[in-house]
Amino acid sequence: MLILGINSAYHETAAALLDDGRLIAFVEEERINRRKHGKPSAVDNPDELPLGAIRECLSMAGATFDDVDLIGYSFDQKGRKANIGVDTFATSGSWGTQEGEERFHAALMRVPDNLQKLGTKPLAPRFRWIPHHLAHAGSAFLASPFERAVVMTIDGIGEFDSLCVWSGEGTQLKPLFVLPYPHSLGFLWEKVCQFLGFSEYDACKVMGLSSYGNRNRLAAELAQIAQLHEDGTFRLSLEHLHFRAATFDGLSEIFGPPRLPGEPILERHQDLAAAVQAFTEEALMAMATRARRDTRAPHLTLSGGVALNCVANSRLEREAGYERLFVQPAANDAGTALGAALVLWTQECGKERVFVQDHPYYGPSYTVADCERAISERGLTADRPTRPEEAVASLVADGRVVGWFQGRMEMGPRALGNRTLLADPRRHDMRDLLNRKVKHREPFRPFAPSVLAEKATDWFDMPGRTDSTDFMLFAYPARPDKRERIPAVVHVDGTSRIQTVRASSAPRYHSLISAFERRTGVPMVLNTSFNDSEPIVMSPTHAINTFLKTGIDAVMLEGLLVRKPGVEPPVTEP
Repeated sequence: MLILGINSAYHETAAALLDDGRLIAFVEEERINRRKHGKPSAVDNPDELPLGAIRECLSMAGATFDDVDLIGYSFDQKGRKANIGVDTFATSGSWGTQEGEERFHAALMRVPDNLQKLGTKPLAPRFRWIPHHLAHAGSAFLASPFERAVVMTIDGIGEFDSLCVWSGEGTQLKPLFVLPYPHSLGFLWEKVCQFLGFSEYDACKVMGLSSYGNRNRLAAELAQIAQLHEDGTFRLSLEHLHFRAATFDGLSEIFGPPRLPGEPILERHQDLAAAVQAFTEEALMAMATRARRDTRAPHLTLSGGVALNCVANSRLEREAGYERLFVQPAANDAGTALGAALVLWTQECGKERVFVQDHPYYGPSYTVADCERAISERGLTADRPTRPEEAVASLVADGRVVGWFQGRMEMGPRALGNRTLLADPRRHDMRDLLNRKVKHREPFRPFAPSVLAEKATDWFDMPGRTDSTDFMLFAYPARPDKRERIPAVVHVDGTSRIQTVRASSAPRYHSLISAFERRTGVPMVLNTSFNDSEPIVMSPTHAINTFLKTGIDAVMLEGLLVRKPGVEPPVTEP
């Protein structure tokens, strides 16, 4: 049985394909169309389907659209009227207005017709609307290794609710409590991101910036717009936040004028980021504690865009009292494609769970011939090292920035070893070097290490209560005696957002890092996504294009090494 899950209601458009309950393909549309997030979130485009991702998933399965037995779309088309009139401040014709919500609903109603164009088999008997937060919950709990768990889904907004906390047991998901819009952590982060001069998608920047600030200095000011309640929920002041209007008047009354893009980052900007991070952690802790008390469930699973907050996740792991945690690698809206499919398998089909998300590598792969073609089309030549992992380790140890392209693409927003840029974590100047050569990121943003799983606790203080360290979703303190050896991957607060690498799930990447350890004594490499202000590369052509337009020194594509002029051949003998 083939089940297709689709997300395109807002952003992070994606497709996931199950075969008899097991994930066999997952693709995000941005990887194909090269537009970040696949498409903008707009009232008139939920019918802009991830057609490239759907076709890629079906191609990997050797199937056609007519072969698909069930299709789940991760949004419920009912009930949108609840959003109308909530906001006093709302942009005319957009979210929250009568006209805007009607346009959104009309576009949703075009989804089945657009899908029907992909085949001739009637769509209606196969198509289902899956509520957004149920799809999030399915992507977390139904893909986890747990039989019983609390499930927290926290994002900007679903149909109307901004979060839902569930009890998961077996194949069943039972809502425990919800919080409606406008009380939204996801939207709080989006608004603060924009107030601080970034885009609404730059929560990772604000999370990184928060480590430079004082969490208490603006706590009283933040309390004017965000308050925790004794029942484990919270309230936000829409009067000040104006989520659905392009204004910062309410925030400016409290925090001063907004920062314009490119302006210097001041102490008050750092302190605001720190205050929002602290509030988020307290809110998540309160919800997790209430749910554990009410259910006595031993485990916790998380999804929704807020679940990408590595610092908050780590605090939940340390302090929330659960035995183990699980966070799905595509915790943002892209993951609802997987969740919609898993919900159909378990609840529509009545089947038992047969899939556990123990690795992220479900995207497309490419042959050596594909890589050779991409290389020759740009007039380049390649070497064929007999030991590719040793060759890359040699280059990285020599201070080079190397693209590593191999196997099936990872899912989620973070590069996890198959579409990755590698560098030496031992160098104090490596952050600046990477930003100058490739990434062009703000200097306060940290870079992450990929570390051998069996050596991770030697270098980082890890509680060991999560099943998701392989997905780069937790930040851990580097051990004091090790920090000076890996300055390029330790943040200002002494933590690192690590990815553990296991030989069982990522054998070639594990072999590469092992080769680097033999040369340097350090069992990790600096890992950042293979891109430059664009979606992560997916194909060999994307990789070569990014290689040529940046200062990347060399790239290894399925055993084929391409070097820039002046880059000496690697020494493959340690």
